[in-house]
Amino acid sequence: MATTSVLTNAQILVIDDEPDLRTLYELTLLREGYRVETAGTVHDALQLIDTQRFDVVITDMRLPDGLGTEILAYMKSGQRPERCIVITAHGSAENAVESLKAGAFDYLTKPVDLKQFRTAIASAVQGNSGRTGQPQKVTDARPTESASARNCGPVSLARLAGDSSAMRGVKERISKVARSMAPVLIQGESGTGKELVAGALHANSHRSGGPLIAVNCSAIPENLLEAEFFGAKKGAYTGSVQDREGFFQAAKGGTLFLDEIGDLPLAMQSKLLRAIQERCVRPVGSTQEVTVDVRIVSATHKDLPAEVAAGRFRQDLFYRLNVIDILIPPLRDRREDLPALCQALLSRIADEAQISVPDLAPGTLQQLSQLPLLGNVRELENLLHRALALCDGDALRLDDIHAAPTVPAPLDTQPLAHSVDDVALPTDLQGHLDHQEREILVKTLQETGFNRTLAASRLGLSLRQIRYRIARLKIDVPKDDAADE
Repeated sequence: MATTSVLTNAQILVIDDEPDLRTLYELTLLREGYRVETAGTVHDALQLIDTQRFDVVITDMRLPDGLGTEILAYMKSGQRPERCIVITAHGSAENAVESLKAGAFDYLTKPVDLKQFRTAIASAVQGNSGRTGQPQKVTDARPTESASARNCGPVSLARLAGDSSAMRGVKERISKVARSMAPVLIQGESGTGKELVAGALHANSHRSGGPLIAVNCSAIPENLLEAEFFGAKKGAYTGSVQDREGFFQAAKGGTLFLDEIGDLPLAMQSKLLRAIQERCVRPVGSTQEVTVDVRIVSATHKDLPAEVAAGRFRQDLFYRLNVIDILIPPLRDRREDLPALCQALLSRIADEAQISVPDLAPGTLQQLSQLPLLGNVRELENLLHRALALCDGDALRLDDIHAAPTVPAPLDTQPLAHSVDDVALPTDLQGHLDHQEREILVKTLQETGFNRTLAASRLGLSLRQIRYRIARLKIDVPKDDAADE
């Protein structure tokens, strides 16, 4: 199948010391419409690189007079724009990781699958189209709501707001590595914004036109992991009434973000490692493997080297995922970013609630900077959410953020009919509470004919507070009643 006309003029350099393989690669690329040059040694390859410009360079790792990494180093020192794909021996994870760290765009393992070969070349050529050799500027957009797995849209940098040296380093790192196919491991405490970093990596990559599938590894029951990741055929298990695709298939041509990767059980770690190495998966109940084309980005708040030492995480999977690492600093180490963070978060919260952006009262930032904020940016966002819901004036104060809790009514002296042990605990407490709050609001609005002023009075809320809750919980109010205040 020929490539699109935009890419047919791409020039490819193939470097391999085996004449039969060089011919196979050359014929495959010529059929795709590319122009091809070949070399059998490091010396010959460097001569061609010195005299010509290429879009993609494909090199074997072991050559008669040197290693493919020497070619990578030479091109990197000359700031060459070509993207390099390295072909390594089967099962040689060390060589693959070494080549990616040396600057390779991607790698393939021998024996090379020609379908994967064509896909890798097309991806490299497309990503290199119009390339200037300069890092892209990190884009700004907004995420979709959270779930255990979802297709995220463009991602906001609101939680990465700030110009501290630590955050400048994170953003520069994102810009530098976004274009590569190398796996990235994002590390940081809970609430620091790891998913937003993953979204920024995707948005600034050549795969930005493809899907970003975010998976919360800790939220999937162990017995469903294989089917969720790799898909399943109809009838593969009870309740499987049709074929279903897994996360790897859903992320085709895009990025698969594996959040809380440290929570995967060891058995699934082994299967994930094979899927990443071989770039193919076998759906549950199928006898055929399916080739997958995804970039892997993972994240964890755990100390993975310690998990490896304790035998809870596979060392080979850790090295495969940790080709490039990005460490997000906790909020306590970048308190100078608080003003920018508060402004960005308040703007987003107010936009979602369709209200004007409030100001912070004088002295509030100073008071916020003295809080421990152990939950990092997520805790700060929750504080601002609560302050906005409780605030009656035009400026937010720390009193709004730390509002005194409502005194509960005296408890009935009769014993409870059911103990906590008898109640099914929710797996998503915030979602459970939101559902209950939504039901109360909807019932009250219905009883008051959707008069928000009256409904707010019945619930002991201000008009501003109920408007905020209606917007946050996405409650539909009839248009005729929208201006009842």
